[in-house]
Amino acid sequence: MAKITINGVTVDYIAGTTFEEIAGGYQEENDGLIALVTENGKIRELSKTVTGDATVGFFRLDDSIGHKTYERSAIMLFVKALSDVVGDKIKGSAKVEFKIGRGLYITSKGEYTVDEALAKKVQDRMDELVKSNLPITKKSYPIMEARAIFEKQGMPDKVNLFRYRQGSAINVYCLDGYYDYFYGFMLPSTGYIKYYSVEAYKDGFILMLPDTKTPKVVDKFEPREKLFDALQFSTEWSNDLGIGTVSDLNDQICNGNLEQMILVQEALQERRIGEIASEIVRRGGVKFVMIAGPSSSGKTSFSHRLSIQLKTHGLNPHPIACDDYFVNRELTPKLPNGDYDFECIEAIDTELFNKDMLALLEGKEVEMPSFNFKTGQREYRGNKLKLEPDDILVIEGIHGLNDKMSYSLPNESKFKIYISALTSLNVDNHNRIATTDGRLLRRMVRDFRTRGASAKRTIGMWGNVRKGEEENIFPFQEGADVMFNSVLIYELAALKQYAEPILYSIQPGEPEYYEAMRLLKFLGYFLSIPSDSIPHNSIAREFVGGSCFNV
Repeated sequence: MAKITINGVTVDYIAGTTFEEIAGGYQEENDGLIALVTENGKIRELSKTVTGDATVGFFRLDDSIGHKTYERSAIMLFVKALSDVVGDKIKGSAKVEFKIGRGLYITSKGEYTVDEALAKKVQDRMDELVKSNLPITKKSYPIMEARAIFEKQGMPDKVNLFRYRQGSAINVYCLDGYYDYFYGFMLPSTGYIKYYSVEAYKDGFILMLPDTKTPKVVDKFEPREKLFDALQFSTEWSNDLGIGTVSDLNDQICNGNLEQMILVQEALQERRIGEIASEIVRRGGVKFVMIAGPSSSGKTSFSHRLSIQLKTHGLNPHPIACDDYFVNRELTPKLPNGDYDFECIEAIDTELFNKDMLALLEGKEVEMPSFNFKTGQREYRGNKLKLEPDDILVIEGIHGLNDKMSYSLPNESKFKIYISALTSLNVDNHNRIATTDGRLLRRMVRDFRTRGASAKRTIGMWGNVRKGEEENIFPFQEGADVMFNSVLIYELAALKQYAEPILYSIQPGEPEYYEAMRLLKFLGYFLSIPSDSIPHNSIAREFVGGSCFNV
């Protein structure tokens, strides 16, 4: 017998009992949302069995770890269903390209057309598999055997990925004769994957899944054309470079192509910045370039580089930080837990911002404010500005795309830019790299270097940062005139050497430990590269240091 303690109550179970059986007694009070357990602080899949006395906790579908488990399992279910429907007509393997809202955009190549009829067949097959409640089993294989399994299934991306895996074995999942690999935990059977929808979109499929707020609700897919175009453009860049997966990147590093790869990627990005500057000039009458994007998207470096490109067109750009228009600290709204809410638009004195911008537009001289973050007060230091005919303001801030920020300015005088680090690189075809992971690692490295902030602190506050982005940034992204993707194909390999030591500082038992271990496992797929070859005007320098700009 094993003594299992849950919520302070100890119950005897026979050794060998699965955690699924144990969790089953608590599923009703958890609304059926239990996805994983913790056994003495270690995460376990529900298919694992009890081996001794333990304190057990639960991860649910409405938290980050549980939701990622659901997403991985749903992807495996989708790919299995697609394979069953199209059979030998598929060429290679389906690829999870990127995320649009709550939908995963998945492409596949073969002797068939992706349309609504095919999407319905795939969803119907998924429904059958879910109704059958088939087990998703895990078995450890020696690396060479695992590579042979995936070579037989026509998955060269996984075969190549395992070339760079340390250790002697690989955990492989199996669903009704279909094998797959995922870097993370999985649900025990298809019966747990109840909430999804499939539809055709562009040249692929959209697999809609719930989010953590509503883990049993699948919303209708809402196209975001500008975001899709930016992500697709980035994917095409990656294809041009021949780098679609982490193993492709590792190959480039091993083959001695690192410096050329960096220079080509930076040149592609500089070309895009130049195109945006040209579009601003062609528009005519633009006086306010409004730049907005989520945390660690590289807004500051981008604004400097855009300003340089604008100068080549004979314009005289002036940087304006929306942060200088923060209300004084005592007037800042607070979150329910009592912390200041610096993310909401009410934290900005929009009335003063509009008053100053209108005055500048009318040719008046304005003394510009500076916000003192130490005292929490707005200050005036004699910084006066008057717009001349060739002057243009480059305004950076998270609310730049929200019309409440610039309500009094004529629309024709504004040019809106949305910037984010929209990752196009995958671990392999079925394991996408979340945009948020790249930005979290960027911020972690930058804040440790510039503010002495620990990885524990950055991870701990990330939830509130993400909540602020969902409320104040993402709803306005489709209103941008252009989108700019600041991600660099090589950057995670460069961030690795800075991120790993500070992630290892997080200890077992701390709430941030599980996320730290997940990120460390993720970084383990990358070969590390030095930062020496990164140009000093690169957006990557905003995070690893050594930028020629004041960032």
